[in-house]
Amino acid sequence: MTRRLLAAASAIAMFAGTAQAETVLHILHTNDVHSRIEPISDRDSTCDAEQIAAGECFGGMARIAHKINELRDQITAEGGNVIVLDAGDQYQGSLFYTTYKGADVVEFMNAIGYDAMAVGNHEFDDGPEGLAVLADGVDFPVLSSNIDVSQSNVLADKIGKHTVIELGDQRIGIVSALAMDTPETASPGPNVIFQDDADSLAAAAAELADQGVDKVIALTHVGYLRDLELAAEVPGIDAVIGGHSHTLLGDMEGAAAAYPTMVDGPDGAQVPVAQVYAYGKYLGHLTLTFDDAGVLTSVEGQPILLDASVPEDEAIAARVAEMAAPIADMRNEVVASTAAPINGDRDVCRAQECEMGNLVADAMLARVADQGVTIAIQNGGGLRASIDAGEVTMGEVYTVLPFQNVLATFQLTGADVIAALENGASQYEEVAGRFAQVAGLKYTVDPAAESGARISDVMVQQDGEWVPIDETATYGVATNNYMRGGGDGYQVFAANGQNAYDFGPDLAEVVADYLSAQEGGYTPYTDGRITIR
Repeated sequence: MTRRLLAAASAIAMFAGTAQAETVLHILHTNDVHSRIEPISDRDSTCDAEQIAAGECFGGMARIAHKINELRDQITAEGGNVIVLDAGDQYQGSLFYTTYKGADVVEFMNAIGYDAMAVGNHEFDDGPEGLAVLADGVDFPVLSSNIDVSQSNVLADKIGKHTVIELGDQRIGIVSALAMDTPETASPGPNVIFQDDADSLAAAAAELADQGVDKVIALTHVGYLRDLELAAEVPGIDAVIGGHSHTLLGDMEGAAAAYPTMVDGPDGAQVPVAQVYAYGKYLGHLTLTFDDAGVLTSVEGQPILLDASVPEDEAIAARVAEMAAPIADMRNEVVASTAAPINGDRDVCRAQECEMGNLVADAMLARVADQGVTIAIQNGGGLRASIDAGEVTMGEVYTVLPFQNVLATFQLTGADVIAALENGASQYEEVAGRFAQVAGLKYTVDPAAESGARISDVMVQQDGEWVPIDETATYGVATNNYMRGGGDGYQVFAANGQNAYDFGPDLAEVVADYLSAQEGGYTPYTDGRITIR
């Protein structure tokens, strides 16, 4: 039967005088929490005590738990139906993940009472074994319709293609999809087979229809733009709850589009697509109304900002604090040594080549060199401290890189690389944080020239030799996700970067790993890669 979304007024007119058994379904949802177990700041990093005291923090598992419990109790007391979903990437992004490797996620998601979760690509960051921690531990199904785990001795029979949530006499089907490039961005291993996402969703929805399930939600981790395509292509889907692209939807400043975004589906229906940014800053609340034939008749909703006005669940807050104690010890963990102080002074790193800039850019480039990336660019303003000579602790690395930015990669033309360097030097006289620290590049800055014409002599390495950059060639570039999204004026990255992946490992961990790999300790240096005329 063709499904059609009816506007509220049309529904009233069409069904006037006819008894209809409506089903109202409330979907509470999160995505891309990325190990933000504790509250976060407005920069998406873990809040410190001063920020917490000032009421400047958002999210955290205790706040998510309180709001979900409050809404669930309210809805069920009114006789309503509510399900709680997560669209993947609970893993990776803070020292909680480094410490507990998913055991924390299992505990808190069970305590909150999620009903289903999509596999995210970062659930594979520690291989199939990492995902198995989650799948074995949680009290709800972990799903992906487009991965075949039957050949994996670690994951076989642990990841479902679909599930049905029963709410009284109502049956809600959940299907799922994971980004097809996950083998390139994480470590699922050779025994996890990826299948076409659209075909897999359609097949899973058809199986549910054969079982008499007439309300089907796609819980995806493929990104907002792909969600829009899937909503338009895949039959049998009533709504899409997505993740992966960290897209903010709603009527607030900075939102990419409406929450939900309505898409014309393949069978005459309109399909709502919803996503709520990342890091637990928002809780999605999507309300769907179905008629007695399972046809969606109205849609409404809006993300809920989880700011300091939302209380924390006291029991979960206490448990978070308990689990945070060993992390304080980790911050004292010695990860490397340096033969001399590593200069990260802001006045230096925002105006010329600096030792800390070289370290961070070199570490970024080394991490992804095997992906064909040959250039790294780091904003000087992202370097927040120096490191003393001698032992280097993880806490010191996080002091240098406190923002929990992650490694991002993409492709860019040589002309756009030059434009990016021009942006870096565009506020030189203001000692602005956008100044570009680099690896795999050499360039010259003329601060006396007009903004936009300050960069010259840009060189790249080719076969071990320095050669002039080719403005028409395409280069692999690494940076941090803040810059890749256009932060610090790097709009050229956001606008022109191709084949971008913005959700790599935490930059602090990249640098710590690089430092620890230096035999005999690290020796800070500058080598003339940036010349100030």
